[in-house]
Amino acid sequence: MIAHSLLALSILQFFVKGGFFMAVLVILSIFSLAVILQRGLVIKMDRAIPPAVLRSVAAFKPGASAEALQIALSHEPSPLARVLITLLQHRDWPRAEALDAVQTRARHEISRLESGLVFLEITTGISPLLGLLGTLSGLVGIFGNIGDHGDPQLVASGISQALNCTIVGLGVAVPNLISYNYFTRRVEVIAIELESLTTELMAKLSIGR
Repeated sequence: MIAHSLLALSILQFFVKGGFFMAVLVILSIFSLAVILQRGLVIKMDRAIPPAVLRSVAAFKPGASAEALQIALSHEPSPLARVLITLLQHRDWPRAEALDAVQTRARHEISRLESGLVFLEITTGISPLLGLLGTLSGLVGIFGNIGDHGDPQLVASGISQALNCTIVGLGVAVPNLISYNYFTRRVEVIAIELESLTTELMAKLSIGR
């Protein structure tokens, strides 16, 4: 119990002694974690492209009732379903205009999937800089008072504490960078699947005319 208390106190001192920039980094890390968890739930292949929708598109035959397919898609709300419903709603339009409507809807869905990723991208860039600023700020204070506290051990301890900001800055940036690249790649895969399935359905609707 005492060991746990000492560990908790040590961790608290680690962050408290970091000053203003450490506080900013802690806040950024909390928001980043929230974005990562939220995007992890949203940007999922089976959620963006539900198997039920895939089965409905595969089962649709040229010349079959498009209304029945539209009803089936409406029961599976997802980016893919919304894009395909847009296609069905504009199936009687000229091909170029229908394609524009579908592409607009697809861009909107992709934009929704990418929501929040820009925060991870920005945080990845500024976290190391904030950590460096915190470290430099601490070093300025240490060397400014070096005449009053010339003890080498105190100076070394102060430098060690100042470097904490750099450590936390990198600690925030690295998982954000990994998450950003992972989610971006997953969105790209979903976008390719949306385009492929939309083209497939559009071909079936053209044959059925």
